[in-house]
Amino acid sequence: MGNSLDDVVTAAIRLLDVWGLEFFSMRRLATELSVQPSALYHHVANKQELLGLMASRIVAGVDIDADVVASCHRLRNALLAVRDGAEVVATAAAFRLGVSELENALTQATSTDVARTLLTYLLGHTQATQLHRQASQVGAIEPDPQWEESFERGLELILAGAERLSAVDPA
Repeated sequence: MGNSLDDVVTAAIRLLDVWGLEFFSMRRLATELSVQPSALYHHVANKQELLGLMASRIVAGVDIDADVVASCHRLRNALLAVRDGAEVVATAAAFRLGVSELENALTQATSTDVARTLLTYLLGHTQATQLHRQASQVGAIEPDPQWEESFERGLELILAGAERLSAVDPA
């Protein structure tokens, strides 16, 4: 029996965890699934579509609610759980592939501008965190335990600034 789309996305995320996005390829995924690369295109039109599906899977189940800080932490934890997860989700977000519901959910809790700012900050900081962790794991740099605190301070700054601006201009 052939692979389902769910099988393809599951295998793609498994390969992402092993190889990282830099070395992820449709050919490698096909080998993992014991099929020819062309068989993958019965499920997805191209690698970008697959990345969108992977991004959706990475953030699936992340609850975005009125507690914006806790929501951002849950989202960040989901991104950190998968190697290069932030880069995959950022790529998908840039192409509007499968993760626009994140921005919509954050907009429900805040405003469009604050949601976009938070999402951009969250993706960028989390991607930098993942790169830092990978570099420290191979001994290229010393680990920096302050990344978590830095993320928290950044969230506080964004939300305090948004609150201050809304008090000045409630429109």
